Amino acid sequence: MAGHAMNKDVAPSILPSIALPFLALLAACNMGAGGNASSGDSEQGELIGARIGAPFTLINQDGKPTHWDDYKGQYRLVYFGYTYCPDVCPVDLQRIMQGFAQFEKDRPALAARVQPMLISVDPQRDTPAVLKTYVAAFHPRLIGLTGTKDQIAKVAKDFVVIYNPEEGSGKAGGASDYMVSHSRTPYLFDGEGKPVALVPVDDPATADVNEGAPDKVVAFLEKWVK
Repeated sequence: MAGHAMNKDVAPSILPSIALPFLALLAACNMGAGGNASSGDSEQGELIGARIGAPFTLINQDGKPTHWDDYKGQYRLVYFGYTYCPDVCPVDLQRIMQGFAQFEKDRPALAARVQPMLISVDPQRDTPAVLKTYVAAFHPRLIGLTGTKDQIAKVAKDFVVIYNPEEGSGKAGGASDYMVSHSRTPYLFDGEGKPVALVPVDDPATADVNEGAPDKVVAFLEKWVK
C-alpha cells in the first residue's frame, strides 16, 4: 500500500534513543516501507519476550488522563498514527477495527478483554476534541490518546516507533499543513502489558494485497486472545 507511513528521513531525536536490541528486533521482523512483519508460514510478528512498551500517562479523547496500567488485565491493541494522515492510517484503522468488530460479534467475551487504542504522533494538531471525532468513526471502543510533544516522544521511544513531522509537506504548504512519516507497527499486548505480536496490516513489500484484511485481523485475534 502506498502512503506516507514511513520516510527515510526519520526523526534524528528518536533514532539515537532506540537500543540496539530493538533495532535487531525490527530487522528480524523484516520490516520494509510498510513497517509490518511478513514471515511466510511462520507466526507473523511474534514478539513474546521483546522489550517493547512502558507505563505512560496521556490524555484521552475526553480530555482525561489515561494511564497504561488502567488497562492492566486487558489485552491492548495499539496503533500509532495521526488524524490528518491522508491514506495509510485511516485504511489500517478501518481494516483493524472492522476485524475487531467481527471478532466482537463472534467472540464477545474475548473481545471484551481487548482495548483498542490510537496513540497520536501529531500532538500539535490531534487535540482531544479532534481525536474524539476521529476515533468514533471507526469503533465505539477505540480510544484516542495524545499528549505533549515530549510525552509522545517518550512513548514512541518506549514502543519502538519512529516518526517525523515534515513541515510544509501538505498541499497548502503552511506551518500547520504537514504530514508525519511514521513506522507502522500495530502491537497486541497481553494483560500484563507485555508485547505479544504485530497486528497484520498491508505491506507493499509483499505480493499479498490482503494481508491486512479484516478476516486476517479476526484470525490474528482468535489466535492470540485467550
